[in-house]
Amino acid sequence: MAAKLKTGDTVVVLAGKDKGREGTIQSVDPKSGKAVVEGLNMAVRHQKQSQMSQGGRIAKPMPIDLSNLAIVDKNGKPARVGFREEDGKKVRYAKTTGDVIDA
Repeated sequence: MAAKLKTGDTVVVLAGKDKGREGTIQSVDPKSGKAVVEGLNMAVRHQKQSQMSQGGRIAKPMPIDLSNLAIVDKNGKPARVGFREEDGKKVRYAKTTGDVIDA
């Protein structure tokens, strides 16, 4: 199945503790159907001190299910993603506005 959400997309969270907040996707794991969004779904992880890094409580973004994310269109609203062909090339577009997401 084609990737509707990719690294670098600006998304809004539809459900969960960060509902309504926006962020940029840092990484996507298509096998598990989850994505890590910068600054969202933060969890505190305890890290042991080493020669390289300071120990302590580190805030780390955790994966969010792709079904709980929607891409932000040019109007700043959540949009579903569709696919169509333009000039013989498959492109993603926002279903709310019809605008192409990636040129």
